Amino acid sequence: QIDEKVVGPEVLQALETAGRDKLIDPPGPPLLEVSNLKVHFPVRKGFFRKVVDYVRAVDGISFKVWPGQTLGLVGESGCGKTTAGRALLRLIEPGNGLVVEGDVKFDGIDVRRASGEALRDLRRRMQIIFQDPYSSLNPRMTVGDMIMEPMAVHGLNGNKQGRRDKTVWLLEKVGLDAIHMGRYPHEFSGGQRQRISVARALALEPEFIVCDESVSALDVSVQAQVINLMMDLQEEFGFSYMFISHDLSVVKFISDTMAVMNSGKIVEYGPAEAIYEGAKEEYTRRLIQAVPNDRLDNIRRRQADRLAAMGRGDEAAALRAAMGQGGAQRAATPTGAKASEAPETDDETEIKDGVAEAPAKASDAAKSDAAKTDDAKTDDAAKTDDAAKTDDAKTDD
Repeated sequence: QIDEKVVGPEVLQALETAGRDKLIDPPGPPLLEVSNLKVHFPVRKGFFRKVVDYVRAVDGISFKVWPGQTLGLVGESGCGKTTAGRALLRLIEPGNGLVVEGDVKFDGIDVRRASGEALRDLRRRMQIIFQDPYSSLNPRMTVGDMIMEPMAVHGLNGNKQGRRDKTVWLLEKVGLDAIHMGRYPHEFSGGQRQRISVARALALEPEFIVCDESVSALDVSVQAQVINLMMDLQEEFGFSYMFISHDLSVVKFISDTMAVMNSGKIVEYGPAEAIYEGAKEEYTRRLIQAVPNDRLDNIRRRQADRLAAMGRGDEAAALRAAMGQGGAQRAATPTGAKASEAPETDDETEIKDGVAEAPAKASDAAKSDAAKTDDAKTDDAAKTDDAAKTDDAKTDD
């Protein structure tokens, strides 16, 4: 069921295409409920630095997250994703012209108005994994000290030995060893540092974790390792994620629901699979199209574009014509036919011939250059002989 007062009319309109009938809230109350959240940064000008305008980084977004659920918050760089995640955790506070408004409720507690012990408890239950594993770790502290410090601040796991045992357990959970406790951040790779950040976030046994582009700075293979680790830990401990990213393929893989942000607003909201397969907004479709695609048709299309850019229009046109013929023949194949029963096409042959023309031309050009070089050498030799005969004649005289 959808609460129209919380979601808002623009999101309800986007849900019609995203599969509104599939957006069924899990039983029970949501763990996190955000309503009309706004974060506006002041723009100052003049000698007295007077506020003349605001940058509306987050401009009235609303969503819910249930226990054990992952919300993917996606959008291009600068759309307000990170600002929204930090505002939820009160890492951005109003003051000095900065405006932070809206309601954020975590397990029924008003996060924006919490203070004292209530806020201290929220700090333990809500954690964040920062984007940059290089700057989010203190270079002057060992891994063990960084993980044990929040446990000591909140008085968890008894004495120092208890906290040390918990740290060893956490490191093993994220694929590291007890021997790494005494090492410093600069002694680890990027993937290992992000694993340390995950272990530190889990040290307080949180219920909700904001993952702020936590894999964007890592290699593809390391991204897969960290994402699989996070999903395994979620399945084991049952906490909820808000996964912030601009990569829709990653968000589709890890998220249950997806919210697409553009210029501080949520323009599309619903089940991740439904939005990915049937996006309504042109902005969302462009984000999906930006995901690298290794299909053969896309590779050929990019190849034709490169040939055209190089001034080889005839080859590009031949390649595009071959692509069109292959696509038409594939479309004519019966829907129920198996791949092995599909009629053979000369698509590949034509493309190969078209691509092979360039090496053939290059070979002919090479032969021509070689012939010219031989002629030049012959002329030089003849000139040398003539010069030698002239010198001999002068000597005789």
